[in-house]
Amino acid sequence: MTDRSANRELILDILLEILEKGGYSHVILRQALGKYPYLSRQDRAFITRATEGTLEYLIQIDWVLNRYSSLRTEKMKPMIRTILRMSVYQILYMDRVPDSAACNEGVKLAQSRKFSGLRGFVNGILRRISREKADILKELHSKKLEPSIRYSIPEWLWARWRRELGEEAAERTVAAFLRQRPLTVRCYLSRASQEEIRASLERQQVRCTPSDLLPGVISIENYDRIEELEAFKKGWIQVQDLSSCLAGAAAPLKPGDYVVDVCAAPGGKSLHIADRLAGTGRVDARDVSPAKAALIEESIVRTGLSNIQVKVRDALVPDIDGREQADLVLADLPCSGLGILGKKPDIKLHITPEGIEALAKLQREILGVIWQYVKPGGYLLYSTCTISQRENQENAAWFLENHPFQPVDLGGRLGEGIDSPTLKEGWIQLLPGDYPCDGFFLALFQRR
Repeated sequence: MTDRSANRELILDILLEILEKGGYSHVILRQALGKYPYLSRQDRAFITRATEGTLEYLIQIDWVLNRYSSLRTEKMKPMIRTILRMSVYQILYMDRVPDSAACNEGVKLAQSRKFSGLRGFVNGILRRISREKADILKELHSKKLEPSIRYSIPEWLWARWRRELGEEAAERTVAAFLRQRPLTVRCYLSRASQEEIRASLERQQVRCTPSDLLPGVISIENYDRIEELEAFKKGWIQVQDLSSCLAGAAAPLKPGDYVVDVCAAPGGKSLHIADRLAGTGRVDARDVSPAKAALIEESIVRTGLSNIQVKVRDALVPDIDGREQADLVLADLPCSGLGILGKKPDIKLHITPEGIEALAKLQREILGVIWQYVKPGGYLLYSTCTISQRENQENAAWFLENHPFQPVDLGGRLGEGIDSPTLKEGWIQLLPGDYPCDGFFLALFQRR
């Protein structure tokens, strides 16, 4: 039997770690659920949605709370504001949770966490919001409300995207981040056909929707733990967004190529390229973190790919022996992650303009080292999972101005369904409002 009170206790602890202690949402949530393997599928789904939803709508939730509380959220005790935030999300956006249950459980949490004296405060705010829920939702979805509140996005980020993308594209983008999308997996086509993989998934009652943009990519729903799927155990599938798969698809490869991925973790693109090489050549998957390198190793063992190896290496430290050796260097570099807000909503709560500037500088420093590994006539593939001209278009232009490379026309390399006038210039900025994928930047260069 589901114990919703215990689930809410867990949600509260997870949110406190993320919001008050700066933990990463995907890490804290995964660790918390891993401690309780006996939780039912329904319980895990409830915990995940309540946690991620509270983070996604946090700016909007605080706006609501500040209208109904004489004490602003930033002045509240961390425990109380977290209880209120998660309870308001359940009231406004979880239709299967009775409003009365969200209110009652919020009061119980205050009491169980030794804040009995504030039960009336919590109860009063939640009851008022519950009573006026219809009017609140109507206002939240009104186009008269400023977009930063309506789409729960920091004001400075909305202003930045409106300036860089244009108002219509910016609005499509922020709206897309709030829509739920199924999990995407890439098929290892050197190990099994897409039809064979799909049949395996469907035998386990998984709903499959093949991508109409890129062969070998499938969206899956109606599963419990992906680790329990036969196709995953056999090393036939890899969790990977369509945007990341497009990077692997765009890579110019021929049998026997030597490829260096300088910031490889979690390894999806390295593994994709190794799969495309079909047992030939060699892929060096490098990362500065031993822990992240170990995760890549696990995927290599699971998939059985023999033409890929992992190395713990700092991309900022020159590899003297590697100069002019690589047919392809993959530079999927550390970035602000603004393209994956739909999966890691806490990013928008921490990133700053100064942080973006520092990351853009780091990317240039890495590019200034790794270009030397490309042999004459070879290629460098630059990508990020962000939407930021400073990190993307400006860095691509800087690279071409300062290094002996030329852009490569991406036309025809990404499939027929992906189109942009910038493809001829060697780059594309994918937006989640335009395609069913994360926000992603991709640029391809060839060494002269």
